[in-house]
Amino acid sequence: MSDSAAWEGTFHGEPAIWLKSGKYAATMLPNIGGNLVAFRDTKRDFRFLREPSEEEMPAFKARPLNHGVPVLFPPNRYENGRFPWEGSTLQLPINEQSRNNHLHGFLYNTPWTVDDYGCTANESYVVVSVRVDETHPAYSHFPYTFTFTLRYVLSKHGLLQHVIIRNDGHRTMPCLLAFHTTINAPFTSEGASTDCRVKLTIGRRWELNDRMLPTGRFQSLSREEEHMRDDGVYPFNEVMDNHYTAEAQDGRNRMELTDARQGIKLIYDVGTSYKQWMVWNNFAKEGFFCPEPQINLVNAPNVKLPDHDIGLYGLAPGQIWEETSRLYITQAPLFT
Repeated sequence: MSDSAAWEGTFHGEPAIWLKSGKYAATMLPNIGGNLVAFRDTKRDFRFLREPSEEEMPAFKARPLNHGVPVLFPPNRYENGRFPWEGSTLQLPINEQSRNNHLHGFLYNTPWTVDDYGCTANESYVVVSVRVDETHPAYSHFPYTFTFTLRYVLSKHGLLQHVIIRNDGHRTMPCLLAFHTTINAPFTSEGASTDCRVKLTIGRRWELNDRMLPTGRFQSLSREEEHMRDDGVYPFNEVMDNHYTAEAQDGRNRMELTDARQGIKLIYDVGTSYKQWMVWNNFAKEGFFCPEPQINLVNAPNVKLPDHDIGLYGLAPGQIWEETSRLYITQAPLFT
């Protein structure tokens, strides 16, 4: 008998696709940005992602960025909303008025289509997509035809995310992406934030100006940041809204969050195509933080550095960009 299942249901009244496989469960909200808002170990009552409560649903629907795994396309900030590309300039909406920037793109709050869901004896899955063309509201400021497909698979190996972006048009399109992944710290029901240590494959820290835009220069890592790279640190020691290059360790690009009281480690292995990290910890308030894997540097089209160094990539007609990420748990040393 299969221990996996996939079904249509609701999440606090919102249409949802539920997945189950062994001890794991997950929930996808297709109408709210294709956001996977829950990933749980049901046997031990672990909740790895920050989930919106029933009372938080109105605020979440209005701004679905600080729960689950929001899709940022194009990600983060763009100066004055301007996006130079192949001899022309796109104008994105100014939605960060205080800094006169465009922020976080247009897919995190658009409805996605459920293409498929189901299960086998060993896993459950859901596939959602969004197609942007002349009929999509975003086309007026991002005039490219493409299909973005997300597949989530739940199994004994945790939660797999598979991204496919296909250029369906006749012009080379910019391919810039991040995920505003929102990690609970602690993720255990009996844990405390002070039990948690985060380790991240950061490289160099980008200097940001007062508009949170890169200057093109680097800053030295603090001792705290060196520990975050090498050993792990308490996630809320200081306010973090920082931008880093990603430098793989042991061939992998990942975040590790260890609950040393419970002896459990959550690993977020994001794949080496993500060349940058944003790290935001909600003004150092205990509870959750966001390790955000990005293809590109913030404001990349406006930064005068080599495209390869800042992840400014084009996708030619008919081409596909894809990558996989995985969330899973392992054992970790206990506090002594």
